[in-house]
Amino acid sequence: MLRTLFIALLLALTLAATSTVPAPAQAASNEELKAALRDLLKENPELIMQVLRDNSETVLEIAQQGSNVRRKKALIAQWQVDQTQPKKANLEGRPMRGPANAPVTIIAYSDFTCPYCQQAAGTMELLLANYKDKVRYVFKHMPLDSHDNARLASEYHVAAGLQDGKKAWAFYETVFRDREKLVAEGEPFLKKAAADAGLDMKRLAQDIKGKKVKDSIEEDMAEARALNVQGTPYFLVNDLVIRGSLPLDLFSDAVDMALEAAAKTKK
Repeated sequence: MLRTLFIALLLALTLAATSTVPAPAQAASNEELKAALRDLLKENPELIMQVLRDNSETVLEIAQQGSNVRRKKALIAQWQVDQTQPKKANLEGRPMRGPANAPVTIIAYSDFTCPYCQQAAGTMELLLANYKDKVRYVFKHMPLDSHDNARLASEYHVAAGLQDGKKAWAFYETVFRDREKLVAEGEPFLKKAAADAGLDMKRLAQDIKGKKVKDSIEEDMAEARALNVQGTPYFLVNDLVIRGSLPLDLFSDAVDMALEAAAKTKK
């Protein structure tokens, strides 16, 4: 009975907060409800724990919603600062998806063996589909020393790009889709992925050992260090910084902010 009364008072207080009743009357009503809640809890403090136990999923959902709101506010505040700090990145010779003149460029610093990078690669596919001609995507390499096969996968991808951009992206998609096989099998998996993408395997074997491939990866990694990248994945959305694999809605917020800034700059 007391628990039912407690929940009823909470609901009444919530409804009062969204009521269209004139402000003075609403304020008085809120104060009465708050006073009733205080009295009830003072006399029956165990009610709080009972209600939390009985409504644990709802409580967790509310807490998660609050956490998401705080996270979004923090990101937007960070991005507003990022917009005042131009970033430099060399895009020459890097495989690119989307139109070259797109107002927003997303640059990824990534590792093929990283599970969060795999997750983010899926998000990139959705963003490219949602924003079409407004976004272009560039993939850069930051293979971590602690990850077996990471550097080798980067070498294969850069060498693939020297042959054919579209085939390099097909290779990219296969490697991220089957990341677990890359981790478990290493080079045999990479060779099969390259062959399936239609690459010239003889040329690929030569290019992997060449200076162009090594220099490209080293340049990407030096660029990442200059940006103070601490882990993968790391993204630049024009000048906005994204650390880690954000959900699609937050990534979309960054793209929207970058589009808005680009439109203002164009005027």
